[in-house]
Amino acid sequence: MTRVRNRRERGGEPAACLRACAVHSGKLVGSLDRRRVELAEELRKLLVVWGTRSTEEPAAPPSGATALLKRAVKGSPAPAPAIPGDLLDALLAVGNKALQCGYDDELNLALVVSDTVLAQRKNSRAGWRLRARLLEALGDEAGAVEAYEKYLSLTDTDGFGIRSRVAGLRGAAEQERELLGLLARQCPRARDHARRPATDVWAEGLAAHDAGDWAAAEPLLVGALLILAEDQTPAAGLRELLDQYLDLRIPLDRDLPALTEVLALYAEQRRNRMRGPVADPTVGGVRWISLGEFRNRIAGKSVCLVANSGWVGAGSLGPEIDAYDLVVRFNSYRIDPEHTGSRTDIHATIHKHAFNWDQKVSTRLVFGGVSGDWKWSLRNRLVPGAQEYLGDESLRWPVRNIGRLGSDAWSGIPTTGFNMLFLLDFLDVSPKLDLIGFDFYESGAYRVPEAMKLAITSVHEYTSEKEWVMQRAQHVTDTRISLR
Repeated sequence: MTRVRNRRERGGEPAACLRACAVHSGKLVGSLDRRRVELAEELRKLLVVWGTRSTEEPAAPPSGATALLKRAVKGSPAPAPAIPGDLLDALLAVGNKALQCGYDDELNLALVVSDTVLAQRKNSRAGWRLRARLLEALGDEAGAVEAYEKYLSLTDTDGFGIRSRVAGLRGAAEQERELLGLLARQCPRARDHARRPATDVWAEGLAAHDAGDWAAAEPLLVGALLILAEDQTPAAGLRELLDQYLDLRIPLDRDLPALTEVLALYAEQRRNRMRGPVADPTVGGVRWISLGEFRNRIAGKSVCLVANSGWVGAGSLGPEIDAYDLVVRFNSYRIDPEHTGSRTDIHATIHKHAFNWDQKVSTRLVFGGVSGDWKWSLRNRLVPGAQEYLGDESLRWPVRNIGRLGSDAWSGIPTTGFNMLFLLDFLDVSPKLDLIGFDFYESGAYRVPEAMKLAITSVHEYTSEKEWVMQRAQHVTDTRISLR
């Protein structure tokens, strides 16, 4: 009927988890799957961290790649009950990459990691978010909601849009129950099969359909769906069969009002699962602006771009920043009037997370390399009333789409800051264009608390971006870089 997942392994003890990670690392040798290659790299980093800690133990065996793998597989001294921060971060990185792979073996590994993290750090926000996403991937939406709620109880901010996700899952579950109730009312004979094994009932329904007898097939198919719902089958499996049922019914059903009622509920639960409830589909009457319209809005105005760097957080340039005509901030920026200034006119952000999307700004530019993913984020993450103007597709990926710099000319993924700076330099309509705090993370990051543990990713070419900036700099001081 549907794909049956392998038996799930559970974790909890760090030593056992590390052995599982070492064993899995060996399985990935020679893999050509990009996601598994990335997982292998995170596993390598984890084993290095574990090996470093193991060599610090007085009785630990000698270090080295071979000895490291043997220690991880055969067992090593267990760490203290409170798992060290560097090991926790490395485990979480492995768990998240394993989840992204989506294969059964990797989901099993992610589950072991999740169990271990939460056994050692029961109030780990990142651990609970990993657990929730993993349970959702496994089809346990009720468990996912509980884990998401635990995560929300541990944080004051919601940069990942978890509240909307919880509302969407709850709404979808309720609408799914309504949909199954509607099918039961439309097909009363389905209840005649409610006490039989769902697999047998479904197979008989498919056989009747293949024989051209829809009148006999429909009660069997609907009956199987009702049995599975009562047995609390994981949501993903139930949805898969519901999709199959509708694919069979739509070409044959001549009762258009009844079919329309079913499809309306089906579509609503799918929308809720994808993006959560949307109170205002027009997003507060936001005005989309193109490249030319954005140019007109900034022409003749002084602009400063404020980095999310530790240097800015420790400085005292707030009043000077607020004196510019336009203040541009990035992604998970943090406001501290004395140090960072108090005003944000343009928020430039990557589409992959929702930090500060609820903060009111005049213009929000959302960057993303893949058009479909970018559109999905806008539909799901924009907050009605939080922006007056929103960049359209012409402003989606400036370095690639406006500058025409392909991966041959610029191999790294351009950062949000570089995309924004490239755009402003390209338009060349600002008499004053200053960068404040751009030390390219030499002083660390200064972000909203929830984003402070996000890794400074290696996919960007910070050195190349710095060279590009310095080649165009007109004046450089300890506090700012002036391009105009």
